[in-house]
Amino acid sequence: MKLLVCISQAPDTTSRIAFTNDDREFDSTGVQYIVNPYDEWFALVRAIELKEQHGGTVTTITVGGPQCDPTIRKALAIGADDGVRIDSEPKDAMQVARLIAEHANGKGYDIIFCGKETIDHNGAVVPAMLAEMLDCGFVANATHLEVSDAEATVNREAAGGEESLTVKLPLVLSAAKGMAEQRI
Repeated sequence: MKLLVCISQAPDTTSRIAFTNDDREFDSTGVQYIVNPYDEWFALVRAIELKEQHGGTVTTITVGGPQCDPTIRKALAIGADDGVRIDSEPKDAMQVARLIAEHANGKGYDIIFCGKETIDHNGAVVPAMLAEMLDCGFVANATHLEVSDAEATVNREAAGGEESLTVKLPLVLSAAKGMAEQRI
């Protein structure tokens, strides 16, 4: 099983946040960054669990400069096999999705995991854009995933409850709370 996990860094919520240039720009001085929790705790951990169950590889991918390297190293320490950094400063969700799609296209990934949102911008559109660009299935807000042969059974958060879907691979999904238990 070939798995790709999109990870991003986000400011630690315990960091003191400040703005400069008449409060128009974020001042990153002294800010500690972490792996976005939805990417780490749910997407990455579930991908590693699948690798342990079915064999295969887990590759992480992030868009950003050298300041993202600690994020990649943490993912490797948790259990990813490889980490890719696309050396470009993320400007918006479309650019990030396009760069990841360009990397993933033709590489034969069975599942591409993303967290359901980022904690810094509450952005949640990259996974859907990525699925569209790669012309594959997409499930948002996934809380449970089981894989057999060339399909997956996915539970997802839905208005008023939860629904269960069976979808063919390859697949992009956004992982929500419940997808996996955090590894420390």
